[in-house]
Amino acid sequence: MEQKIKRIGVLTSGGDAPGMNAAVRAVVRTASAYGIECIGIRRGWQGLITGDFVRLSSADVGHTLSRGGTILFTARSEDFMTEKGRKKAVATCRMLGLGGVVAIGGDGTFRGALELSRLGVPTVGIPATIDNDVGCTNYTIGFDTACNTAIECIDKLRDTMQSHERCSIVEVMGRNAGFLALYVGIAVGATAVLVPERELNFEKDVVERIQDSRVAGNTHFMIVVAEGVGSAVEIGKRIKEEIGIDPRVTVLGHIQRGGAPNARDRETATRMGYYAVRAFAEGRANCIICTQEGGIVEIPIEEALAMKKHLQMIRYEIMEATQVGSHITV
Repeated sequence: MEQKIKRIGVLTSGGDAPGMNAAVRAVVRTASAYGIECIGIRRGWQGLITGDFVRLSSADVGHTLSRGGTILFTARSEDFMTEKGRKKAVATCRMLGLGGVVAIGGDGTFRGALELSRLGVPTVGIPATIDNDVGCTNYTIGFDTACNTAIECIDKLRDTMQSHERCSIVEVMGRNAGFLALYVGIAVGATAVLVPERELNFEKDVVERIQDSRVAGNTHFMIVVAEGVGSAVEIGKRIKEEIGIDPRVTVLGHIQRGGAPNARDRETATRMGYYAVRAFAEGRANCIICTQEGGIVEIPIEEALAMKKHLQMIRYEIMEATQVGSHITV
């Protein structure tokens, strides 16, 4: 008969995302329901190396569902990238008597989880990143809240842009993925959206869109730029040089990571946390908890890391077609 798991660890790693605390809460409380003790590992994988941990009870995670950030803190660990560091992490797991570790984060976090599993420590991953760029899952915790934060900021910027008849360039997060920029761009009715997945044709994608919008009667313009495309400041300079408009540039930066998670992120995080612990309780591990077609599925870590997520370019076509001055050539 398989021995029942007695104790698990939980950590958050990489960039923080709204809803991480909700996931930690769900892990702790579900573990308690299964009679499993939970240890919080602070500061990500680095905490496993340095022995930075805290025992977590159901009471300890009370009133955390609505909190942004992560109560366990997060950090990127160069030490964990080394064989020596990973062996220290395994030694900490053995010392604490951990039967497994729940790792909450993105692809980098899951690569760490894979390495730990290869050294004999069972792991389960929960996808949490505002970029929504984890290939194996339709949705990652934090994306919807980050989108709404950006939308709220842009709506306020639009008020002053309309008053002064100006062009606003807003840079949102997304170094390698444009999911956030495109989603937000559609939601705010942006004049143009620039994403890293689509090669930039400045004349067509920016200049002509502003000109067409102006001819159609618009006196203010909103350009949403994913940070991976390039500097919003430089794009602003180029607009001024080529069109003569003096744009105002706003870089939203880390404000997108903060704030209370919205309903979708709280609910998704809670479901994922529950399924992560249930996997351990039922003798399964070394997988990522993913959303697919509205449900929750478990995908082996190696298989999950090999999966790619592509930007739905039909969304880009929708964005272009629904703007003033747009036209479709058939």
